[in-house]
Amino acid sequence: MRLILRLIGLVLVIVLVLGVSLFFLPSERITRIAEDQLSAQTGRRVTLAGAGSISVYPVLGVTTGKMSIANAEWSKAGPMLEADSLKIGVDLGALLRGDIHIKALEAVAPRIILERARDGRVNWFAGEATGGNSNALAVSLDRALIKNGSLKYVDHETGKSQSFSRVDMDLRWPDYKGAADIELVLRPAGADVTLTGKVFEFAQFLAGDVSPLNVVIRTSGGTAKFTGRGGIAPEAAGTLEIEASDVAALVAALGGSGGLPAELGRGLSLTGTATLTRAQQLSLREAVVTVSDMRFAGNADIVLGAKPNVTANLATGALDLSRFSGSGSGSGGEGWSTAPIDAGGLAAFDGKVAISAASLKAAGMSFGKTSILMTLDNARAVFSLRELQGYGGGFGGEFVMNNRNGLSVGGTLSAKGVEVRDVLGDLAGVTRLSGPASGQIKFLAVGNSMAKIMNSLKGQGQVAMGAGAISGFDLQRLMRAEDGRGGATGFDSMSATFTITDGVLSNNDLVVSMPDVTATGEGRVGIGARTIDYLFTPNALKARGGRGLAVPVRIRGPWAAPKITADIAKAIDLNLAEEKKKVEDKAKAKIEGAVAKELGVEVQEGQTLEDAVKKEVQDQAVKGLLKLLKP
Repeated sequence: MRLILRLIGLVLVIVLVLGVSLFFLPSERITRIAEDQLSAQTGRRVTLAGAGSISVYPVLGVTTGKMSIANAEWSKAGPMLEADSLKIGVDLGALLRGDIHIKALEAVAPRIILERARDGRVNWFAGEATGGNSNALAVSLDRALIKNGSLKYVDHETGKSQSFSRVDMDLRWPDYKGAADIELVLRPAGADVTLTGKVFEFAQFLAGDVSPLNVVIRTSGGTAKFTGRGGIAPEAAGTLEIEASDVAALVAALGGSGGLPAELGRGLSLTGTATLTRAQQLSLREAVVTVSDMRFAGNADIVLGAKPNVTANLATGALDLSRFSGSGSGSGGEGWSTAPIDAGGLAAFDGKVAISAASLKAAGMSFGKTSILMTLDNARAVFSLRELQGYGGGFGGEFVMNNRNGLSVGGTLSAKGVEVRDVLGDLAGVTRLSGPASGQIKFLAVGNSMAKIMNSLKGQGQVAMGAGAISGFDLQRLMRAEDGRGGATGFDSMSATFTITDGVLSNNDLVVSMPDVTATGEGRVGIGARTIDYLFTPNALKARGGRGLAVPVRIRGPWAAPKITADIAKAIDLNLAEEKKKVEDKAKAKIEGAVAKELGVEVQEGQTLEDAVKKEVQDQAVKGLLKLLKP
């Protein structure tokens, strides 16, 4: 890319042609000569509108009217460069000594279009003959200004383009063999993005070689610093430092979209060794990233583009993701959080990021050693659990967040040897059930808050527990017809399968094994509503001479304070069916005898009291009718 160097060459031609012709030709003729010379120099048609104005001493100055430089013949975008005016000031004494000392160069409202064709050709003079050697003379430039410029880059090979408007530039290059200081202001999204830097070998830099340099970029929300070597290809290698006090503001100023978690407002910093190749591949080595109070260390490779593709391997101590999702479940009698979950960050990039952490907090739960691989593709993130320890056991499977058409979550998770009381306590505030458990669950839910997700949850799974306890009632006392409230009921094992529909878990095959007791259960658990309606039925196998004694326990109400009561009616049906029938039969016989005696009805063998009464009524009716028929 030699565009800047070529433009300086154009300036020299303008100065020389207009300066030498100053005392010999009229201004209009000077303008035409300048056009011809510039066209020959660039190989493009150059147009200068209006007559140029000239000053002589001590600065040889030239001001043109509107100017334009034609584009490459294959382009259909119009002129490559247009400007409302061009002002040049040259040190006349230096010029007479054979040096080019440009005192001032100012382009007013330049409009530049840079293009790359499908076959790789570019429109900015690269590889084109120029008919002259613009490096023949040593050049020094006190100051070059661009005011209110615009720049558009179009890549016809990829179909992507990028535009910058209201561009300002201030360039100072006092020594051709030395350094140049540059201040560039871009406004990709309205806010100022200011680049300040020093290129130590500016002539080599313009010629396409690399040069030592340092650059500082400042905008609302943050600052980036680079120190190393770089070229205009672009390519660079050196140290990179980024400090962002407001990441959302920084991204917005650079023209990015929103969707970043509010927690990032606490700040972000990055340090490391960066290498950028001409193929637009950025590598970060020995990188340290700090987000809020979390610190990550590792390496990353990024393919730059409209949407970056990232491959990274990071390690951290305590990883706290719960603060980024608004996912608190509430506690006690509170419901699930209705705070919106902003998942817009899932669209920020694609790629694979491996994260290892000493501990993890997410969705109100706390884990120990963690190793996760996140694969992100078009706003869909798959978290593969390589290792996830916690609650006395371990977890596996994968968890999916999909924000392509609204947020949905799902996955297939498994647990082995985890303490149920701690899991349910952190997840839902339920601590009555305790014991080690293993199980699997497959689930799917839709919504942008924990409340909506939990109320739309669907799936299925199974769980198996070892020895544990259910607090809140003492089953042994209940089965002795005593007050069983309080205390706890221990068991040897428990197993169940379940389905989930619209946030309601249903189960009908719970089996619990206790010493000399088995128990079954069935009912519904409102995961979304945080309620329970469950019938737990233990059976003392050796009671009543081996016939068993079942005492159903009804658990009903909110998770925080359910009512636990013995279902006496159900207990009678289960345990005293024969005795109940005998009592009912005996009572029925007594009632029938008393009624028959009162009515004077004789009940024949095989005849019910109802039938006997009907027959007696019929007989009496017949007798009454016969009496009426007698004369």
